[in-house]
Amino acid sequence: YDMVHYGHSNQLRQARAMGDYLIVGVHTDEEISKHKGPPVFTQEERYKMVQAIKWVDEVVPAAPYVTTLETLDKYNCDFCVHGNDITLTVDGRDTYEEVKQAGRYRECKRTQGVSTTDLVGRMLLVTKAHHSSQEMSSEYREYADSFGKCPGGRNPWTGVSQFLQTSQKIIQFASGKEPQPGETVIYVAGAFDLFHIGHVDFLEKVHRLADRPYIIAGLHFDQEVNHYKGKNYPIMNLHERTLSVLACRYVSEVVIGAPYAVTAELLSHFKVDLVCHGKTEIVPDRDGSDPYQEPKRRGIFCQIDSGNDLTTDLIVQRIIKNRLEYEARNQKKEAKELAFLEAMRRQEVQPSGEKYGNF
Repeated sequence: YDMVHYGHSNQLRQARAMGDYLIVGVHTDEEISKHKGPPVFTQEERYKMVQAIKWVDEVVPAAPYVTTLETLDKYNCDFCVHGNDITLTVDGRDTYEEVKQAGRYRECKRTQGVSTTDLVGRMLLVTKAHHSSQEMSSEYREYADSFGKCPGGRNPWTGVSQFLQTSQKIIQFASGKEPQPGETVIYVAGAFDLFHIGHVDFLEKVHRLADRPYIIAGLHFDQEVNHYKGKNYPIMNLHERTLSVLACRYVSEVVIGAPYAVTAELLSHFKVDLVCHGKTEIVPDRDGSDPYQEPKRRGIFCQIDSGNDLTTDLIVQRIIKNRLEYEARNQKKEAKELAFLEAMRRQEVQPSGEKYGNF
């Protein structure tokens, strides 16, 4: 669960729906480096990030890379769930081989249109093609299609495809709950780009401000974020950021495309009791005014120190620092996956042309 995105959240949502209690095993940095390459986030960051996803009941730190029956029994699990892509060990074996043979394996659909590979590609190319109102340029498409690819390869899992938002997906992620009498309605706003542990720490602190909090997150339009962040921010477009924030256990509701200035209309409409902002710089609105002047005037503005200085900028810096390692990692990963696919295809078709097996 490196660079946790809504694709991971959707896997966990589907897994939770298959049973009653979801335990998520997260690997150590050492294990990931051995089998895949360097992780972007530390293991402590990843444990906390996964725990913040609302469908997760328990996290097992330092979970073994190869899932065995012994591990399932240790945590009283009836079965394990993985997406319909494959994970391979450093020597190219299916990490779920043993549990599949024992009939204790279930599969869920992989989320189309997102992969860590694609997000890394967006950061490295500094393009705005992923923003919701813009077409993917031919330069980006060519780069995205070749990013970290092994020569002659194109597998169905590592490639880049465009994310298409649907109302169904939002319904699946949303809590669907209105604020109840006695709940404190707290409004927070921002880009929430590449939803990360810094955001989680901030939202957790905000959540603790009330006995019964109802947190509404206002997400700014891509063009608005680009205006105050510059470069090719946001890395994730508005549709993608919506799902990432909705998956967080501390958030009750999301305003998709919130106004940059927190207006009197917005505060009245949602019956907001408190407006919170982190320690990041507050960029003035286009007319030079303070976007938080109305909540400040009402005496309901609160600045929160999350105690975490991680920003989207710092994540991008981590990626760029490790750029060559990431590209090499993706090439190696795809080469292994293609070799595995080829082996499966060969086993399916005997020299006589007869098909067999349950692949």
